[in-house]
Amino acid sequence: MSTENSAARRAEETDIKASGLRKVVTASMAGTVVEWYEFFLYASAATLVFGKMFFPNSGTELDGIIAAFVTYAVGFVARPIGGIVFGHFGDKFGRKQLLQLSIILVGVSTFLMGCLPTFGEIGYWAPALLVFLRFVQGFAVGGEWGGAVLLVAEHSPSASRGFWSSWPQAAVPVGNLLATGVLFTLSAVLSSADFLGWGWRVAFWLSAVIVVVGYYIRTKVSDAPIFLEARQEVAVEKKGYGVAEVFRRYPRGVFTAMGLRFAENILYYLVVTFSITYLKVVVQTDTSRILLLLLVAHFVHFCAVPLVGKLSDAFGRRPVYLAGAILGGTWGFFAFPMMDTANDLIILAAITIGLLFHALMYAGQPAIMAEMFPTRMRYSGVSLGYQVTSIVAGSLAPIIATSLLNAFGSSTPVALYLMGACMVTAVAVLLLKETRGISLLDVDAADARGTADLLAAGRK
Repeated sequence: MSTENSAARRAEETDIKASGLRKVVTASMAGTVVEWYEFFLYASAATLVFGKMFFPNSGTELDGIIAAFVTYAVGFVARPIGGIVFGHFGDKFGRKQLLQLSIILVGVSTFLMGCLPTFGEIGYWAPALLVFLRFVQGFAVGGEWGGAVLLVAEHSPSASRGFWSSWPQAAVPVGNLLATGVLFTLSAVLSSADFLGWGWRVAFWLSAVIVVVGYYIRTKVSDAPIFLEARQEVAVEKKGYGVAEVFRRYPRGVFTAMGLRFAENILYYLVVTFSITYLKVVVQTDTSRILLLLLVAHFVHFCAVPLVGKLSDAFGRRPVYLAGAILGGTWGFFAFPMMDTANDLIILAAITIGLLFHALMYAGQPAIMAEMFPTRMRYSGVSLGYQVTSIVAGSLAPIIATSLLNAFGSSTPVALYLMGACMVTAVAVLLLKETRGISLLDVDAADARGTADLLAAGRK
């Protein structure tokens, strides 16, 4: 290693200490908790409320839920658009400014959802307005993830990037924990009529309070030194950035990221969204019981994600991720029979195991994807790889699973669907280059030399 590279790496580590890494992690998590609280609130409400209140009565409960899940999918369609727009301007102006904008957009759209009249009051305008607000919400969340994880990853030491950058991922189950907790409390203390009539709206209105807190915390951090230097180089040397540049220089990275994301995204929404449908419609479980079980499972998931991030630093990105893909492929075959027992502890075990399998894939994603792209186009690269996949993965997973259940009356086709998705991701992992411990300075240096082979400059 040259003296120049050694000095640069020492400077990188010094900057990391000076930046106050824990403060950066807190700011990143605060906003992520807010945005995913609101995103997952919609997911839970799609099954519990929207199918009944915002769509015409078709005679079967599953038809109404499927219609609600279609509007749920609109948010996923909007996410890659948000990822592209926020990624482009985030690479140009900075992660912090775009993160502040995204949290405002998602907060306003979620609050307004709580104000919408129902189908019985304004007819088809109700689902139309719901779809519009869902699109805005998805657009904002699409820009959130890349900025939040990069704010941490670009401040993190190379040797522990997997651990530190997994914390924004851990904020996702916290957001889901809050959403589930609020809905559980409301459904437990209110009658079914009151919950459907007005109680669910309170959960959406609470987002305004959480947004103010998250926005304030994010004003207290700054972009990483490595980004500020890269932005200056782009301005001086007129280097390219954005989606077109990512596809031109790093197409393999984009498609590998999509493959990695595919099964992880499907598994998650089968566990946390479709399970609600399955338990409510097939097992006939009470709403409050379902939400309480999910509450416990989300807490376990939150605890597991940073631990798995640490494992990815110790043993490598590939083996941990591959274990998640293989184990995730088995989940549907034993989880739904476990739910069929109607035993709370067994149901909780099924959901928790699914989230633990998910954590094996989810925790290492920020580090893996940050190490795939140079700083000047990193926001665009990770947002594109992460968010585009959600259109064909997470957005469709509840719809496909509910439709398969409706058509065959069995959970086996759903389990086979998940297994096929996990096979796709396993192939992507096998094609992935191991980047554990690589310096982001080396990634930028490889980019400057005109090569996409990151390991030529890094650790083999």
